[in-house]
Amino acid sequence: MTVIIGISGTRRSMEFPQNIFEDRATVNDTYVKAVAKAGGAPIILPVTETGYAKEIVAHIDGLILTGGDDISPFLYGEEPLARLSGTLPDRDLYEMELLKETLAQNKPVLAICRGVQLMNVAFGGSLYQDISYAPGIERQHLQHTDPAFPIHSVTTKENSELRAIFGEKTMVNSLHHQVIRNVAAEFHATAWASDGVIEALEREGDLFVVGVQWHPEIMVKQDDEMCALFETFIQKVESNNKYSK
Repeated sequence: MTVIIGISGTRRSMEFPQNIFEDRATVNDTYVKAVAKAGGAPIILPVTETGYAKEIVAHIDGLILTGGDDISPFLYGEEPLARLSGTLPDRDLYEMELLKETLAQNKPVLAICRGVQLMNVAFGGSLYQDISYAPGIERQHLQHTDPAFPIHSVTTKENSELRAIFGEKTMVNSLHHQVIRNVAAEFHATAWASDGVIEALEREGDLFVVGVQWHPEIMVKQDDEMCALFETFIQKVESNNKYSK
């Protein structure tokens, strides 16, 4: 049977301006098309009460955490700094519960941009609220080029899931202004930009739990290598279903 992939949605308010840093990357249609192209059945999961997470996760086979708004710094013990953009605290809390419930039910996760940052914070990691607060940043991480095309390289870690998919190096797009600071204890950094920015995390263990800082769902039309990430994710979900049964 075709696996069902839950794609985390967002909530927008007419009274609150959209996050200018991620507008191009939060169109759920790009995620939907990427999942469908890889052979999964996509379902968008709206932001709702955290108490529904267990039941929702029971009806999906894998989870994609998507890009979007900044994550509330209160969740990693900081107050907002001047360059923090808009946050949606209810989305933060709901997606953290969605993530933890997905892992509790032993189902694979692919986290993208904001998604990898949220995954890190959910398990005790922290962020730089804006890339300008991080030392030594040299590459363009909020690109002005069409995001369907790459803007910088990343190097993957040996023996990681990403090394198996991309090899030692790959080219990626970049649409973020926050970056990972301290990595959560259950995770390892598995890809870096040449200026040291952490570009991917993977969780310890056999379950596929991978997060990338770039937006592969935007690149799939131009880049077969990015299709391979979604195809691998779907394959891992299918294998996990067979093993679970």
